[in-house]
Amino acid sequence: MISLRGYGVIVAAFFTVSIAYAIRYGYGMLLPGMLVSMEITKTEAGIIYGTYFGAYTVFSPLLGVLSDRYDSRLILTCFTALLACGAMLMAQATTVLQASFIFALAGIGHAACWVPVVSLVQQWVDDRHRGTALAIATMGSGIGIAAWSVLLPGIVERSSWQAGWVYMGAFGFVVAGINFVLVRNPAPETAGKKVGEKSIRTAKAVGMSYRQLLGSVPLWLVGCSYMMIGFTVLVPFTFLGVYAAEELHLSYATATGFFTLMAVAGMAGKLILGVLSDRWGRIQVMMLCGLFLGTGCWGIVNFEDLQIKICCTVLIGFGFGAVWPVYAAAAIDFFPRSVAGSVIGLWTFFLGIGSILSPIVCGWTIDFTGSYTWAFNIGFIVAMISVALLLPLYTYRFCFNE
Repeated sequence: MISLRGYGVIVAAFFTVSIAYAIRYGYGMLLPGMLVSMEITKTEAGIIYGTYFGAYTVFSPLLGVLSDRYDSRLILTCFTALLACGAMLMAQATTVLQASFIFALAGIGHAACWVPVVSLVQQWVDDRHRGTALAIATMGSGIGIAAWSVLLPGIVERSSWQAGWVYMGAFGFVVAGINFVLVRNPAPETAGKKVGEKSIRTAKAVGMSYRQLLGSVPLWLVGCSYMMIGFTVLVPFTFLGVYAAEELHLSYATATGFFTLMAVAGMAGKLILGVLSDRWGRIQVMMLCGLFLGTGCWGIVNFEDLQIKICCTVLIGFGFGAVWPVYAAAAIDFFPRSVAGSVIGLWTFFLGIGSILSPIVCGWTIDFTGSYTWAFNIGFIVAMISVALLLPLYTYRFCFNE
């Protein structure tokens, strides 16, 4: 049974994830206009995006640890506001250096919009509903991407790509207010400690957990798999819109529609695979996500028929939607609740490495070859490696007592 405050936390998590992922993947939607206006190459566009994930990667482990110790309301309110500020300032960027620095600020803000969020939600629900609750809370990612993929073409056509950043930033400040009102730490009996208490016992327990978990097999295998899946996800979410506009010669609104397809399919995947992960097992569903993402990337550039490309886009979205809640829920399958935020933070560090490399490497291959084929095929290969890394955990049993 979830308390009324628990439902409030889930609602706040939903909106936080919604705007975080809208800004995160709104970059790919606004990129066609930015390429022309800022006169940048695909590699430079990848560098800008890479700085976002670089900042996100560096700060995610730190915020994972902080979420286990300090007031979640303060963390989520302040960092969501920083994310919003970064989005608004992107409208003022005129050079690669400026855009890189500004988007890095947004990346720092986003670091608090995932690890602390999923950690807090898991502390407000019991194990029987953990996968389902995370699927619902993180449904905001799909709805956020879908909503802004519909709104941004109209905003850009009536004004400019800069206006798109301003509108997303403004909504980010609204979400910061929602977090201030609704977010609370779990009660002492739920969290296992008093809110804000920094007892010596808790600190020692977390320290021991770090020494143990850093030597565990699941930490490294899941982390490396997460890194590979992060690389694959960024291929379509960075370059699919530009690919549709430049190679398929579709209009901007139609090209942006590919993001809508991925987002809507992602919501279905999040619900279906998120719930099934509670029954089939987290590892099995994580492997399915990798297969869907990789196959979709391969199909988009290796089939000529537009309808098949659309089906492959849906397949990518279906796998993408379940990735985040299922990987997050796996933390408590292998580690105690007391270090859930820290574990997810470490895994997110791995994710960030893949996310940093993907837009830069794939952007360079597009500039070098003059085609998007290699970029998407690399995404397929990396996704298959992600699946292979999870195979040893298929029947793995791990016990980590508090």
